[in-house]
Amino acid sequence: MKIKNGFLNLEQTRQCHAHIIKTHFKFSYTNIINPLTRYNSLVTSYIKNNKPSSALNIYAFMRKNGSEVDNFTIPTILKACAQVLMTHLGKEIHGFAIKNGLDGDAYVSNALIQMYSECGSLVSARYLFDEMPNRDVVSWSTMIRGYHRGGLPEEALEVMREMRFMDIRPSEVAMISMVSLFADVADVDLGKAIHACVVRNCKDEKLGVAIATALIDMYSKCGNLAYAKQLFNRLNQNSVVSWTVMISGYIRCNEINEGVRLFAEMIEENVFPSEITILSLIIECGFVGGLQLGKWLHAYILRNGFEFSLAMANALVDMYGKCREIRSARTLFDGMKSKDVMIWNAVISAYAQAHCIDKAFELFIHMKVSKVRPNEVTMVGLLSLCTEAGALEMGKWLHTYIEKQGLEVDVILKTALVDMYAKCGDVNGAYRLFSEAIYRDICMWNAMMAGYGMHGCGEEALIFFVDMERSGVKPNGITFIGLLNACSHAGLVTEGKSVFDKMVHGLGLVPKIEHYGCMVDLLGRAGLLDEAHEMIKSMPLRPNMIVWGALLAASKLHKNPSMGEIAATQILEIEPQNYGYNVLMSNIYAVANRWNDVAGVRRVMKEIRVKKEPGFSSVEVNGLVHKFIRGGMVNWKS
Repeated sequence: MKIKNGFLNLEQTRQCHAHIIKTHFKFSYTNIINPLTRYNSLVTSYIKNNKPSSALNIYAFMRKNGSEVDNFTIPTILKACAQVLMTHLGKEIHGFAIKNGLDGDAYVSNALIQMYSECGSLVSARYLFDEMPNRDVVSWSTMIRGYHRGGLPEEALEVMREMRFMDIRPSEVAMISMVSLFADVADVDLGKAIHACVVRNCKDEKLGVAIATALIDMYSKCGNLAYAKQLFNRLNQNSVVSWTVMISGYIRCNEINEGVRLFAEMIEENVFPSEITILSLIIECGFVGGLQLGKWLHAYILRNGFEFSLAMANALVDMYGKCREIRSARTLFDGMKSKDVMIWNAVISAYAQAHCIDKAFELFIHMKVSKVRPNEVTMVGLLSLCTEAGALEMGKWLHTYIEKQGLEVDVILKTALVDMYAKCGDVNGAYRLFSEAIYRDICMWNAMMAGYGMHGCGEEALIFFVDMERSGVKPNGITFIGLLNACSHAGLVTEGKSVFDKMVHGLGLVPKIEHYGCMVDLLGRAGLLDEAHEMIKSMPLRPNMIVWGALLAASKLHKNPSMGEIAATQILEIEPQNYGYNVLMSNIYAVANRWNDVAGVRRVMKEIRVKKEPGFSSVEVNGLVHKFIRGGMVNWKS
């Protein structure tokens, strides 16, 4: 049998597998190639051909027949466990490795860390990492990548600091993981530092294409297109990947015309886009709301004979949903003959983003009728919609459905449930779920704390924060947004100032615009308008609508038209068409009996044709959310 590229293709693997079973290993060359080697080759080949379930079947057959399993078999099987997210089997294999003395092998330990990381069990991965007597560069790289993919950048940064302290020279794979991490953090100063680190650690003078492409992506995500373009132009040989990353960067930074120009230039250079290129660009269009470019890419796919795969359809449905083009998303969805759970999730998400809760749930029912089993992503999306609409009864129904269907409740889904109960008014239900959770990440703590804050339970939120720190969970920026909001709603000014001071000076976190907005709101609600204004003037960031809006609202609350004028002037410079703040300023003048000023604001609103959208309220009755506007109820169950 001729073997291409050093391993069997899928059909050859199946033939070999059948031959082994049929002959019971009675080959003429049995003494040359032992059964273990043949098993390992089969397992590797199934993994290479993206058939993890078949690889796991081989492993089960080996264990059943008492065949030898070595330190080459275990890592390959763990890779299969990670691909199908079978944590329970991974744990069983971990136990088998310990029992047979294979856990001391660095190759096995690294595979276990990777398996736990990819299955979402980062606590187990970190415990293993910490217990390893001899960690190699792969161990460090795997742990950094695990935290990065798990959405825990601060933990990944901490591992990087430890790695540097231990004087471990990173491999190219590790450096790519580090660069990707800084791309997601979107901190250009840290990005420049890692760039310098990469240059120092590269063996050759010139960067390789892979690491240079990762740096281009990082600078693009940090909004520094000049550096990204400079690196791109220096590449001796631009691959389709580097072209894709550079074009995606332009789209991400809303320089869509330049992205289109570069796309045309790529084709002129005889570098033709792959399916991955098109998928990447469609995804970016969704993020920035680039509907016209998204439609053009859709047409390009149809014109150029690309295979209309489920992945392509899923990306397009998701893009149309994010651009609020629901009709196109639904038409594309309905036209697909074969539908997997991902595309169902995408169209449900599209309805959710358009706030069409009734349509989203109708589709969910249709999904069940079509015998497509919802997964954790489906449930998280629907729970988030219930959270936004305040639909507690619907959320409880989904919770019951999850339990009845035996869906695996990972930390993300558990957090979504905690968040739904907390924000829909059932704080006790949220805390009960929180208490039952075996593993609590920072997101779950934050969800619970934000729930306390929304309901004015400031003291409870502060106690909860202390408990979180005692549990060894390190707070992040989102933690302090929830905590400052809690202090603001409860009128805990001294405590709020202490929290802000702890964040900045105690933990060294750099305040973002949201933190300043919370502080202005805290001080403003307490009537400390001058202090709030001084904080705005001392901000290292340019104040936005949220910050000035908080001061304006506080000015109305405490009947201070002069401070309101200062805030309103700044707001109208930023966003002159914003009717809400015009109306608020008019109300402030009215309270102060400054009727000429009221008339002036109204006149300006009329001149610039500002139209006030009617406000609405909603109430959930018998599992349906009804929307009310002035004059009566809208016949709308979303």
